[in-house]
Amino acid sequence: MKFYRMVSPEDYMLPCINKKIFGLDCMGCGMQRSLALILEGDLIAAFYMYPAIYSLIALLGVILLNYFRNFKHAYKIIITLAVVNAILILGNFIYKTFLN
Repeated sequence: MKFYRMVSPEDYMLPCINKKIFGLDCMGCGMQRSLALILEGDLIAAFYMYPAIYSLIALLGVILLNYFRNFKHAYKIIITLAVVNAILILGNFIYKTFLN
């Protein structure tokens, strides 16, 4: 009798080369797992896994929307979201690496 298990997003995740070589998380560590948590519906855990995930999704959405349909003030929104993402990613990296 064969038992089949469901395929999960974790089965297709790429390993972090930086973590394997140096033993330290990179600035993107947690993003894949955070996306998997969003797909599973655990939105709060996704934020705790990688705090910049929602602002990255918003940035990607605005960029795609602007690509297909130009709208007023898109440049300001994209720059603001990019700065917010940079602050969140750097802050999360510093917290995980030095403060945790």
